Amino acid sequence: MKENYCLQAALVCLGMLCHSQAFATERRSHLRPSFHGHHEKGKEGQVLQRSKRGWVWNQFFVIEEYTGPDPVLVGRLHSDIDSGDGNIKYILSGEGAGTIFVIDDKSGNIHATKTLDREERAQYTLMAQAVDRDTNRPLEPPSEFIVKVQDINDNPPEFLHETYHANVPERSNVGTSVIQVTASDADDPTYGNSAKLVYSILEGQPYFSVEAQTGIIRTALPNMDREAKEEYHVVIQAKDMGGHMGGLSGTTKVTITLTDVNDNPPKFPQSVYQMSVSEAAVPGEEVGRVKAKDPDIGENGLVTYNIVDGDGMELFEITTDYETQEGVVKLKKPVDFETKRAYSLKVEAANVHIDPKFISNGPFKDTVTVKIAVEDADEPPMFLAPSYIHEVQENAAAGTVVGRVHAKDPDAANSPIRYSIDRHTDLDRFFTINPEDGFIKTTKPLDREETAWLNISVFAAEIHNRHQEAKVPVAIRVLDVNDNAPKFAAPYEGFICESDQTKPLSNQVTLLCLGYE
Repeated sequence: MKENYCLQAALVCLGMLCHSQAFATERRSHLRPSFHGHHEKGKEGQVLQRSKRGWVWNQFFVIEEYTGPDPVLVGRLHSDIDSGDGNIKYILSGEGAGTIFVIDDKSGNIHATKTLDREERAQYTLMAQAVDRDTNRPLEPPSEFIVKVQDINDNPPEFLHETYHANVPERSNVGTSVIQVTASDADDPTYGNSAKLVYSILEGQPYFSVEAQTGIIRTALPNMDREAKEEYHVVIQAKDMGGHMGGLSGTTKVTITLTDVNDNPPKFPQSVYQMSVSEAAVPGEEVGRVKAKDPDIGENGLVTYNIVDGDGMELFEITTDYETQEGVVKLKKPVDFETKRAYSLKVEAANVHIDPKFISNGPFKDTVTVKIAVEDADEPPMFLAPSYIHEVQENAAAGTVVGRVHAKDPDAANSPIRYSIDRHTDLDRFFTINPEDGFIKTTKPLDREETAWLNISVFAAEIHNRHQEAKVPVAIRVLDVNDNAPKFAAPYEGFICESDQTKPLSNQVTLLCLGYE
């Protein structure tokens, strides 16, 4: 067999049939294709002239997803020594040979018997050889070639995620990047525009835009306010074929949430708060609450309260309840209805955290007037003195006035008062008291020599409310009078010696008188 004999490959593709002219190699023993221009009839019988394209000689192409009734012709093998007498036999081996690709051993025509999908397998490597039909002796060395599955646009773009979630601060500048969404296309990116994607926004305008080539979503409106609308739903489309008509598309949903910034100052909903406190309230007791509203959230909405002015600054204080964001007005010192019946405070609410970027929206504080009325409480009577000391002479007749105690009702009503003696302190009932005027009198004569001091307690109670009472100690001193005669300490006896009666009596008698005064 001559060495310059070689196989010729003719590529015939149905649908988009491609032809190319191969060039001779330096050694004629190498395989080289020999292609000729072909014509194809259209539907109405017109002749369609195919334009030539340059192909690598050892590559065949077949369009994927071919659905015609007959096996698709991939190409043709032909040897120059083939005179058409049937003495040459064409053999095909390699990937898919005999199952996917079959060859007519006489004509050398290669057909694909199955529908091919480029996304499953993009190419097949096959081996072609011409042999003597009778002896199977190779007439030429075997030659390797590739059948590439030519892509068609049969895959729509798919996003990496069905849904996306993103955040962007409210009042962001126009063009602020929010998120990048990415789609992929299983079609061949090296062939045509089947995998060339263009992004567009279907829903979410005019608030957001998307970069056509990158899929980056950006803000499109200035000063978007979270307090007006917090969440936006955006639909992004990715379309292949460079976005042109006929391209396939896929979509994804993006939920964009505006995050809060401190762009709102606190504001009291009213200009004046009215409160009241009983004069009986103790320090630390809550008087009332105020609350400034701040539409911001988190630390941007934190508010602290202070008393900045007013005639009650020394008597009242305010603390911040951080759970409810309220200002709690409390009593700092006792108040007296009879002294002052109303107070006024100026309370300020201010943000804890201020964003310098929005300082022009300030001042981030507000003030309100708090008016506090002091309520009268039913207070117990008050004695004019914390204690009393009176004197009375012993042996004074029953009914003698010892002294007087005096109490008054501090309430504005000035209720009448009744006095009484605590009998636990006057078990012998030495004294009595006038319930109306508080004069204390004796009920029997007193003996200083038995008791020099008597201590009693006196109650003062309101007539209409016996539970409102006061108690005061009264000390009574019993004064001495000369009511006891002297007494000898012991009896005495005198002795006289017998003597001459003519002598004078010389004994001396001494008297000792004892007094008790």
